[in-house]
Amino acid sequence: MTRKGAILTYTNTVFYPLEPQMEDVKIEDIAHALSQMCRANGHFKTFYSVAQHSINCAQEARERKLSARIQLACLLHDGSEAYIADITRPVKGYLDEYRKIEETLQQVIFAKYGLADLTEQELRQLADIDTDLLYYEFEHLHQQNIRGNITELCSQPDIAEKSMTSVEENFIQMTQLIMNKLRTSYT
Repeated sequence: MTRKGAILTYTNTVFYPLEPQMEDVKIEDIAHALSQMCRANGHFKTFYSVAQHSINCAQEARERKLSARIQLACLLHDGSEAYIADITRPVKGYLDEYRKIEETLQQVIFAKYGLADLTEQELRQLADIDTDLLYYEFEHLHQQNIRGNITELCSQPDIAEKSMTSVEENFIQMTQLIMNKLRTSYT
């Protein structure tokens, strides 16, 4: 079988985004790439990375007393962007093939980290947190209320501008911490 177009990742992994394999997914690649990608397609007044957003999502899940599985899913929910970047929501809705690629890749990432069997309820919880954080980010980083009412969160998201390196390290540490929690709960 001939595999389609590859990229070379931060860890020097030859990665095929159109035919992703679990063994090629590396948390170091995800953390590094997402820490260097700006949310809102770069339109916030300060640099605020996708990785920082994901960390804030995981912390919100923890504050809502959701399971370690949901916390990990929140941390990894934008993992596909590390390999294929992102498209803004208004445009993505018109790109069916892109969404299929993104979904396949995201499922491989979730499978790699034991989340292949997320329930509909868990996926709804994840989507709610992601959306709530989106609105919060626009309220606080762009001074625009795009929801119509104030977004109430259980956590205090850290939206201060941070170095990419510190966010990358925090992302990896949080992944390891949550994975250890999950291992402990299964034994």
